[in-house]
Parts: sequence; C-alpha cells; structure tokens
Amino acid sequence: MSHATNSQFGRTVLRPLAKATECTTLEWANTFTRELPGDAALEEAPYAALEKQESDELTVDVPEVLLRASREVRGLWSWAVSEQHENPQLISVSPSGAQLIGLSASAFWQNADIAAMAWSGSTRLAGCNMWAHNYGGHQFGIWAGQLGDGRAMSLGETVHNNIRWEVQLKGAGPTPYVRMADGYAVRRSSIREYLAAEHMHALNVPTARSLSLVFTDRVVVREERELGAVVARIAPSWVRFGSFELPASRADHATTQKLADYVIRYHYPDITHNPYIQLLERAVTNTARMVARWQCVGFCHGVMNTDNMSILGLTIDYGPFAFLDAYDPDFVCNHSDYSGRYAFNEQPRVALWNLTRLAAPLAALINRSTNSSESETVNVITDALNAFGPQFSAEYARVMRRKFGLFGEARDDDVDAVVQPFLDLLAEAGTDYTYAMRTLCSVPEALSSNTVDAVVDGLALRSQNIACDVTAWKRRMSEYFTTVYGPRLKMENADDVGAMMKRENPNFVLRNWVAQDIIERADKGDHAWVDQMLKLLTDHAFDDHAPMGMEDAEKYAGPVPSWGEGLQCSCSS
Repeated sequence: MSHATNSQFGRTVLRPLAKATECTTLEWANTFTRELPGDAALEEAPYAALEKQESDELTVDVPEVLLRASREVRGLWSWAVSEQHENPQLISVSPSGAQLIGLSASAFWQNADIAAMAWSGSTRLAGCNMWAHNYGGHQFGIWAGQLGDGRAMSLGETVHNNIRWEVQLKGAGPTPYVRMADGYAVRRSSIREYLAAEHMHALNVPTARSLSLVFTDRVVVREERELGAVVARIAPSWVRFGSFELPASRADHATTQKLADYVIRYHYPDITHNPYIQLLERAVTNTARMVARWQCVGFCHGVMNTDNMSILGLTIDYGPFAFLDAYDPDFVCNHSDYSGRYAFNEQPRVALWNLTRLAAPLAALINRSTNSSESETVNVITDALNAFGPQFSAEYARVMRRKFGLFGEARDDDVDAVVQPFLDLLAEAGTDYTYAMRTLCSVPEALSSNTVDAVVDGLALRSQNIACDVTAWKRRMSEYFTTVYGPRLKMENADDVGAMMKRENPNFVLRNWVAQDIIERADKGDHAWVDQMLKLLTDHAFDDHAPMGMEDAEKYAGPVPSWGEGLQCSCSS
C-alpha cells in the first residue's frame, strides 16, 4: 500500500481540498486546539505544513506513524488525517442536524458526490485541521489508562446562532489512539448510531446529534468482512469524564485545570464563583436529567464507561444500545456485559459511580481554588454528589407524570402510588414497554366508555412471560386502571388528555429488531430506506401510523417478531 511506502520515508499523503459548495463551507473557530495542550510529538498541523510548501504536492514531511499508529500521548489531543475511501456514497442527511451548523440538507443532495467525498474525509473541508481527543476511562469499573478517539476525528468547531458545535467524522481512519483496532466503522453500527442520535433528540433526550451518513466500499474486518461507513456527528463538545481522569492519573493537575477552565469558559459561561465545584454540580445535574429520561423512554446505553460520559450530560457513543421490548428492569443489552453492570435498572447507580470518578480529578482543583482543607473539600464534593438522587427522582417524576397524563398539579406519591404499580405489572408479565406506554393514551377514553377490559386484553397479547398467570394478571391490571389510575386521572380535569399523552409516548421506537431490519434492507441495496426511517423516527415517532410512502414501516409499531426478541449487540462495530 502506498501509505506504508510513504511511512518508510517519514512522509504522509494528505487529502485534497473539497470543492467549495454550500455543504462544504463552514467558518471554523478552533479554540480547543489553540487553547489546550496537545501532542508534543507533532506540534504543527499537517495541513499547516502543506500550506508552507511551494508545490501542489499533497505529501508532507510528517512521519505517518505519528498520525496513525497507537502511542502514548501526554496532551489532550493529537492532529489527525483522514484516509481516502473507495466509492463514498451519500446515504442520508439530517435536515435538523444540518441546520444546527448553518447548512441545509438540500445542499448536500444537490452536490451529493462532492458531499460524499468531503463528509467521508476523502477530501478536506477548507480551513479544517482535524484532531483526535485524548482521554482515559474506567471500563466496566476498571481503570483502563489512555484510550482516546481511535476512529473519530474532529474537523473543527463552528459557531452558529451563538451555539458552538464540534463536528466529528467517525470511521474516517486511524489516529494515535487506535490501539489494536483499525480506525474504521462498519455500515450496521453506523446506521444505528446515525439514526439513534436523531431519534433520541426527537424523544426529548439530551444527546449528541447526527449530520450525515456516508457508505464506502472499504472492506472492514470484524467477526466477518463487512463494508465501511462514516458518520458525521456534532455536539457542543466531545469532552468526557475520562478527559479529566487521564491527566489527573498522571498527576498533571495543570492540564486538568486548563481543561476545566476551558469547559467553563465555553460551555458554562454563567459560572462565576467556586468554578470547579459548580462544574461538578452542573455535571451532576445534567447527567441526572439525562439518565432519568433514558429510564422514561426505556433506553439502555449498554456501555456506560467513564470515557462514554459527556461532561455536558449528553448521550454519546451509541454502541450496543437498545430500547426495551418486554419491560424487564434487569435487561442487559450488551452481550459483552457478563455481570450485568450496565443493566437497565443499574443505569442511575452507574451514572453516580461515574460522577464520583469525575469528582476525583476535580477535587484537587476545588481544594486549591478555595483554600479548603481536605475534609472541607470532601464535604462539598459529597454534597454535590448527594444531589444526584433527588435530581434524578425529580426529573423522572416530572417526565413520567406527563407520560401518564398527569399534567396538572403534582402529588408527592405519583411515582410510588401510580407509576411504579403499573411498571411492576408490566415486569411481571414481560409486557412490551413502548406499546404499554402508548396504550395508556387510550385508557382515559376506555375508563369513560367502560372498555378497560379490551385495553387489558391488548396488553396481555403483547406480553412475553409465559409463566405469568394471565387471568389473574388481567384482573389486577383492570383493578389498577379502575381503582388507582382512574381516580388519580380524574383529579386532572383535563380535556382530551389522551391526545396530549400521545405527544409524550412514542409509537415508533428504534428497537434492536427495527434497526436490524433497516440494516438488512440497506445491505440488500435499499439505501433510501435509511433516510426514510430517519424521517419516521424524528418527524413521525409519535404518530399513530407511518406516513404515506412508508407503509412498510407500520410493522415497526407492531409486535416483536420471534427472531427479534431479546436481541443484544456487542461493542464490535
């Protein structure tokens, strides 16, 4: 291969400039690489070196091993260079994702070939000097040392409507953090992540966003040979808990402080006093709210390592995630999670554990900035962490009340007296969670028309636990509706509450079997279905039926097919 030959001579081939179009032109405000310490082994950006050359040659005197081979790095980032990909094809563009950074989806499609080259990393956007984040992390509870973005490259930061967005390509090639991997991504995992981020946003869950999905003909080896893809994704920042953990583990408190100051300056500018305490408090609050909303929509992340936890409280790194089919609090979506550490009902506890890991590197900063004693610092950190439980519970109660149609004055016992008994019944029978919550929307009308038994029959048909005494269960579910839920609902005095509830309880959800069906259709050449399903899962997730032209997707709101029950994924992607 040519790049191996170039490596022998200490040179690297860079990507040509993308043709200037509306979908390839952004103004970059690269504060991260300008203000924070980076990789001392390569201080100058490769493309900056290219600009100094008098010739039109795309090769620079930068050893490729510094850009693509795994090595230890002391800074917070390293320069990166994407690779050329064979036959890139634009598959989907998120209209709302594009708007966030001042672009339009139509501009992508009008220049599809140019967009596919640029947003796969095969060409370079003007003014773009790519870099990869360096961070560490606790993986399954064990410190793993340096990790970093092995296959994600940040193109830069851009500001639109006074909001900062960091734009990344995932799967565009290896970086110094690639470890034993190859730096690429396969189509199946890229489809999942691309759709999931936009779907979660539509479900009102804090999340990173997707911009575009490009397929390539690169052969990528996982359990078998697959074809590649590149996802363009955006977030205000891709800084993680592990970004603080790594320099602190090396006793580099100066770098930890620079990173904390940077995050506060650009993402929490209203913080004015006791900044590092407040940074921890914001992380606690935002993480609590995020995980609470996960639990409300039945989302299981699957790999809640500290390197996958956003400092801004956003859902990031969609790997072996799943939405619940049967309501099972102990459900584990990652088949590599043998102990069930990241089971659905463990997510709040793990989030707090992760926040405790974040508190450790911030402790030294808090101590020095406040001139506090060690015991005083421990006390203030403990107070911050202890706020997680109440904040999680408050957000969970707020969202679940709305899902249950309780839009009026809240009662302190709503979760314990109304929500939890219903969930307990679902768990007992293994009832489809999304279907059950959507069915709740019809209960107000059923109560007024004495047709509750028909609603209960429908729930029983969407239950999987064959060991459950269905007759007794149906009786108790009917009693719950008539003696618990119905009386509480009457206190609302709300008209058309069922219609309001439908805006809180989605009908179409990106379950594992749904994602797999989309992937298989794409594998058979129906690439347009991916873009159509983006529209279904964002604009129509709460509709009663799939829109015209997407009738085949009606089944995605139906029963789980036998082949799709209990599907799990791994971290292999």
